Amino acid sequence: MSIHFKPLGDSAILVTFGEGISEEIHLSIKKFLKILEDHGFTGYIEAVPSYTNICIYYDVYQVNQWKFEGSSPYEKVVNYIKILLQKEEIEVNETNRIIEIPVCYGGIYGPDLTEVATYNNLSEQEVIDIHTKNECLIYMLGFAPGFAFMGGMDEKIATPRKETPRLKIPAGSVGIAGKQTGIYPFETPGGWQIIGRTPLKLFLPDQNPPTLFRAGDRIRFVAISEEEYKNLAGETK
Repeated sequence: MSIHFKPLGDSAILVTFGEGISEEIHLSIKKFLKILEDHGFTGYIEAVPSYTNICIYYDVYQVNQWKFEGSSPYEKVVNYIKILLQKEEIEVNETNRIIEIPVCYGGIYGPDLTEVATYNNLSEQEVIDIHTKNECLIYMLGFAPGFAFMGGMDEKIATPRKETPRLKIPAGSVGIAGKQTGIYPFETPGGWQIIGRTPLKLFLPDQNPPTLFRAGDRIRFVAISEEEYKNLAGETK
């Protein structure tokens, strides 16, 4: 695997492990995060993973004090990371959680289900069957607190984002954007194709951690009726 480095401003570095959505790349990123956790450096602030890379933030002043190879803080950190990447004996414990997410598809909960079905020459029920068939892997959280970007969705229902995003998408909305699927943790603008909604609360600001999901979790979508949705959401008397 070819790994590339790129500075982001004067206090961050982007470490790229590959291209595209891949479980192999995801595992390499998880391994390196474990190494970095065990062998942090003076001046290290945090690491933010994504599909294909990790952004590492550091304190320029502290790194500049290192007696380590490199003429600039960026070069010092790059050289240190290269040493860490040689620690291939590190193993990641794959204890990923499988979380079932109940979803009411279509109607007022999934206003774009018809559009997704039409785009892919499928019936609405076929879209639902396909969306609930595979477990989806959460590669990262981003865009909004608790928003999980997932891979593993069957490409038979892949659909482009909307040309004009909505100003408001309800909390719990389940969407499709290209080959990805995701869930909006709270009301926010967005351009994903909304095919359903879950009654579960995904953003939990009073808890630690404040989100239901974490990177590495696997999600299993389960279709429910509108009545079941209302019961789980506490909307029935």
